[in-house]
Amino acid sequence: MELTLYRDRPVSSTPRTLPATVYNLARALVARSPQGCVFVPVRGLQYLAVLDREEFVFVDSRYPNIVAISWADFRPQARDALDEPVPYRCFLYGAGEAVEVQRRLSAEFAGALRAMADKEPQRGPGRVIAFGDRGTDR
Repeated sequence: MELTLYRDRPVSSTPRTLPATVYNLARALVARSPQGCVFVPVRGLQYLAVLDREEFVFVDSRYPNIVAISWADFRPQARDALDEPVPYRCFLYGAGEAVEVQRRLSAEFAGALRAMADKEPQRGPGRVIAFGDRGTDR
Protein backbone atom coordinates (compact mmCIF):
# COMPACT_ATOMS: atom_id res chain seq x y z
CA MET A 1 0.00 0.00 0.00
CA GLU A 2 1.29 3.44 -0.86
CA LEU A 3 0.04 6.57 0.85
CA THR A 4 1.06 10.18 0.24
CA LEU A 5 0.66 12.43 3.26
CA TYR A 6 0.88 16.20 3.55
CA ARG A 7 1.38 18.43 6.55
CA ASP A 8 1.56 22.11 7.35
CA ARG A 9 3.65 23.66 10.06
CA PRO A 10 2.63 22.37 13.47
CA VAL A 11 0.47 24.67 15.57
CA SER A 12 2.00 23.23 18.73
CA SER A 13 4.80 20.98 19.89
CA THR A 14 4.93 19.52 23.39
CA PRO A 15 7.19 17.04 25.16
CA ARG A 16 5.43 13.85 26.27
CA THR A 17 6.21 10.30 27.26
CA LEU A 18 4.88 7.07 25.81
CA PRO A 19 4.45 4.00 28.02
CA ALA A 20 7.20 1.47 27.40
CA THR A 21 4.74 -1.30 26.52
CA VAL A 22 3.23 0.81 23.74
CA TYR A 23 6.58 2.01 22.38
CA ASN A 24 8.15 -1.46 22.48
CA LEU A 25 5.16 -3.08 20.76
CA ALA A 26 5.10 -0.42 18.04
CA ARG A 27 8.83 -0.84 17.41
CA ALA A 28 8.45 -4.64 17.27
CA LEU A 29 5.67 -4.36 14.67
CA VAL A 30 7.71 -1.96 12.55
CA ALA A 31 10.79 -4.21 12.80
CA ARG A 32 8.78 -7.22 11.60
CA SER A 33 7.30 -5.31 8.65
CA PRO A 34 9.06 -6.03 5.33
CA GLN A 35 8.22 -2.47 4.18
CA GLY A 36 9.55 -0.82 7.34
CA CYS A 37 6.21 0.80 8.11
CA VAL A 38 2.92 -0.30 9.62
CA PHE A 39 -0.63 0.97 9.12
CA VAL A 40 -2.69 0.75 12.33
CA PRO A 41 -6.39 1.58 12.22
CA VAL A 42 -7.43 3.39 15.40
CA ARG A 43 -11.10 2.58 15.01
CA GLY A 44 -12.37 4.32 18.16
CA LEU A 45 -11.20 7.66 16.77
CA GLN A 46 -11.62 6.92 13.06
CA TYR A 47 -7.91 7.62 12.57
CA LEU A 48 -5.12 5.78 10.80
CA ALA A 49 -1.71 5.58 12.44
CA VAL A 50 1.27 5.21 10.12
CA LEU A 51 4.36 4.00 11.95
CA ASP A 52 7.92 3.93 10.75
CA ARG A 53 11.32 3.96 12.42
CA GLU A 54 11.35 7.75 12.82
CA GLU A 55 7.83 8.81 13.76
CA PHE A 56 4.20 7.86 14.20
CA VAL A 57 1.73 9.99 12.25
CA PHE A 58 -2.02 10.05 12.72
CA VAL A 59 -4.49 10.83 9.95
CA ASP A 60 -8.19 11.61 10.35
CA SER A 61 -10.35 9.41 8.08
CA ARG A 62 -12.23 12.54 6.93
CA TYR A 63 -8.98 14.04 5.58
CA PRO A 64 -7.03 10.94 4.54
CA ASN A 65 -3.95 12.68 3.12
CA ILE A 66 -3.36 15.28 5.82
CA VAL A 67 -1.37 14.59 8.97
CA ALA A 68 -3.31 15.73 12.03
CA ILE A 69 -0.87 14.64 14.75
CA SER A 70 2.63 13.24 14.79
CA TRP A 71 4.79 11.75 17.49
CA ALA A 72 8.48 12.11 16.72
CA ASP A 73 11.93 12.59 18.22
CA PHE A 74 11.63 9.44 20.31
CA ARG A 75 14.47 9.12 22.80
CA PRO A 76 14.50 5.56 24.15
CA GLN A 77 18.15 6.04 25.14
CA ALA A 78 17.00 8.56 27.77
CA ARG A 79 15.50 5.79 29.88
CA ASP A 80 17.40 3.57 32.28
CA ALA A 81 15.29 0.43 31.80
CA LEU A 82 13.15 -1.05 29.05
CA ASP A 83 10.01 -0.69 31.16
CA GLU A 84 10.36 3.08 31.63
CA PRO A 85 8.36 5.54 29.47
CA VAL A 86 9.97 6.88 26.30
CA PRO A 87 10.20 10.67 25.85
CA TYR A 88 9.02 12.11 22.53
CA ARG A 89 7.55 15.28 21.02
CA CYS A 90 3.90 15.55 20.05
CA PHE A 91 3.18 17.82 17.09
CA LEU A 92 -0.39 19.01 16.47
CA TYR A 93 -1.19 20.24 12.98
CA GLY A 94 -4.67 21.53 13.67
CA ALA A 95 -6.12 23.50 16.54
CA GLY A 96 -9.23 22.52 18.42
CA GLU A 97 -10.17 18.97 17.50
CA ALA A 98 -6.57 17.72 17.37
CA VAL A 99 -6.14 18.67 21.02
CA GLU A 100 -9.14 16.55 22.03
CA VAL A 101 -8.03 13.65 19.83
CA GLN A 102 -4.54 13.75 21.36
CA ARG A 103 -6.07 13.39 24.84
CA ARG A 104 -7.74 10.13 23.82
CA LEU A 105 -5.07 8.91 21.44
CA SER A 106 -2.68 7.20 23.85
CA ALA A 107 -5.29 4.77 25.17
CA GLU A 108 -6.96 4.16 21.80
CA PHE A 109 -3.62 3.67 20.05
CA ALA A 110 -2.43 1.18 22.67
CA GLY A 111 -5.57 -0.91 22.17
CA ALA A 112 -5.23 -0.79 18.38
CA LEU A 113 -1.59 -1.92 18.59
CA ARG A 114 -2.48 -4.83 20.86
CA ALA A 115 -5.29 -5.90 18.51
CA MET A 116 -2.92 -5.80 15.55
CA ALA A 117 -0.19 -7.72 17.38
CA ASP A 118 -2.72 -10.38 18.45
CA LYS A 119 -3.74 -10.90 14.81
CA GLU A 120 -0.24 -10.97 13.39
CA PRO A 121 1.40 -14.39 13.54
CA GLN A 122 4.92 -14.68 14.87
CA ARG A 123 7.42 -15.45 12.14
CA GLY A 124 9.16 -18.76 12.80
CA PRO A 125 10.00 -20.53 16.04
CA GLY A 126 11.98 -18.87 18.78
CA ARG A 127 15.38 -20.24 19.69
CA VAL A 128 17.96 -19.82 22.39
CA ILE A 129 21.35 -18.56 21.26
CA ALA A 130 24.35 -19.72 23.28
CA PHE A 131 26.80 -16.99 24.25
CA GLY A 132 29.67 -19.45 24.22
CA ASP A 133 32.48 -19.75 26.74
CA ARG A 134 32.56 -16.66 28.93
CA GLY A 135 35.73 -17.67 30.73
CA THR A 136 34.03 -19.30 33.69
CA ASP A 137 35.58 -22.28 35.41
CA ARG A 138 33.49 -25.39 35.56
